[in-house]
Amino acid sequence: MHYYIRKFAGICILALCLALTEPAPAARAARLQETGEKIVIVIDPGHGGDNLGTTENDHEEKHMTMVTAQAMYDELALYENVEVHLTRTGDQKLSLKERAEIAASFDADFLFSIHYNASETHESFGAEAWVSTVAPYNAYGYQFGCEFLKNMREMGLLVRGVKTRLGDRGDYYGIIRESVALEIPAMILEHCHVDEKRDQSFCSDDAKLAAFGKADADAVAKYFGLKSSALGVDYSDYQLAEADESAVAPLTEQDQTAPDVCQIELIRADYDAGVLTLSVSAADYDSALLYYSYSLDGGNTFGPREAWPESDTLTGSYSDTFILDIAVPAGVTPQVVVRAYNMYDFYSNSNSYNSPQVFYNNVSQKTSADVIGSAGAVSGKPEGVSGNNSVQQVISTEDISKEEISKEEIGAELRDENQNILMIPVDAAIEETSAKSQFSLVKLILACLLSLVLLSVVIFIFQSLADRNRRKR
Repeated sequence: MHYYIRKFAGICILALCLALTEPAPAARAARLQETGEKIVIVIDPGHGGDNLGTTENDHEEKHMTMVTAQAMYDELALYENVEVHLTRTGDQKLSLKERAEIAASFDADFLFSIHYNASETHESFGAEAWVSTVAPYNAYGYQFGCEFLKNMREMGLLVRGVKTRLGDRGDYYGIIRESVALEIPAMILEHCHVDEKRDQSFCSDDAKLAAFGKADADAVAKYFGLKSSALGVDYSDYQLAEADESAVAPLTEQDQTAPDVCQIELIRADYDAGVLTLSVSAADYDSALLYYSYSLDGGNTFGPREAWPESDTLTGSYSDTFILDIAVPAGVTPQVVVRAYNMYDFYSNSNSYNSPQVFYNNVSQKTSADVIGSAGAVSGKPEGVSGNNSVQQVISTEDISKEEISKEEIGAELRDENQNILMIPVDAAIEETSAKSQFSLVKLILACLLSLVLLSVVIFIFQSLADRNRRKR
C-alpha cells in the first residue's frame, strides 16, 4: 500500500514540475546533406541586364545583389576545401534555367540566390529565406536558412522565417524549381526590405551590402562545417537545427490562412494624459505571428506595422497576450481596432473598442512617451528593431513597478452614470493576472492531493475487505 502511495505521489510531483518548467530549446543536429571532401558553392547574384529587380528608394537590386555576392565569394575563398563560383560576374541577363544549369555544370553542393526585398504595401520589414517544398531539399534549406536568419537577427533585422511557396508546377520560385529538377539544393536569401524605413539603414551603401555577403559566407561555413586558418575559425563540429530529410519541416509549411484569433480588452483610459491601455490577445495555429498595427478610426486606416512581441519564426513561438499603450491625439474619441499579421502577411482584425468620451490631454505638459515610459521598462520588440515609440509602446506587465506609478497616473475606476465600470486600474489588472496564475497552481496541487486521498481510501477499503474475508475463512 505504501509503495503505491509513494509512486502516485511521485507522479504528481513530476507532473507539477513539468507544468512549471519552460519548454526546452529546439534540438540541434548534424548536417543532413552528404557531400564530398571538397564543398562546391555557387552564388547567384539575382537579376542583371535589363532585369533591374526592385528600384524602390533609388535602389537598383541588380547592383545590390552583385556587391553582396562578390563579398560572399571573397569571404568563402578564405576557407579550406571549398570551391566557389558566381553565376554572373558582370551585368548580364540570365534566365532562371540558365542559372540552375550553371550550378549543375559545376556539380554544386548548393546554389544560393542573393536578393533584396520590397512589398506591395511598403509596410513589411525584415529578412527571410525561401526553400523548396520537395524532400530532402526542404530539410537542407531549412537547416541552412536557420543559420542565415540567425546572422540577420544578430545584425539587427527582424526574422520573417524560412518559408515555402507552391505554384502550379511545384515550387513557385523558378530558381528553386529549376535547380531541384537538376538535383541541386537551392534557396533564395532575401536580406531586407529596401522600401521600408526600418530596413533602409541596413542597405544604404556598398559597405553595408558587403557586410551582408560576409554574414552569408559565415552561415555557409557553419552549415558545411568549414574551417579557416586565415580567419581563425573552425566550424567542424557545428550543430544545426534538427530536421527530417524525408519530410517537409513543419515550420516551413506555407500558411494560406489569416490568424485564428485577435481580441482586445480595455485595461485603463487616461483621458487627461491621452493614453489608452489595452490588452491584446491573438493566436495563429499554423504559423507564428509577426506584426501588429492598430487603427483609431474603427479600422478605416491603420498605423505602421510593429514587430509582434517575442515573435520567433525559427521556433514558431510568440507572446499570445501583451499590453499595448496608445497615445491618443487630443480631441479624438478613438474607435480602436488591432490587426495581427502572421509570417505570410495574412492578417485578422480584432473587435473594436469604442471610447465613451473624448481624450483631452490637458492635465500636464508630459509627452505621451513620458507618460508611457513612467509605467516601466518597454518590452516586446526584437533587439535592433526600432518602432515609433512616440506613438506607441508595448509594455510587459511583469516590468511595471507599482511603486513608480502614482495614483494620479493610474486613475481610479471610471464608472458611467449607471455605475458600470468603464476602466480598470493597471494595478488591479496586474494583481488579477498574478492571482489567476496563483489560483491555477493551487488548483493543480489540490487536484493531486485529492487524487492521492481517493487512492488511499480505495486501497484501505480493498485491504479491509480482504482482511474480513480471511477472518471468515
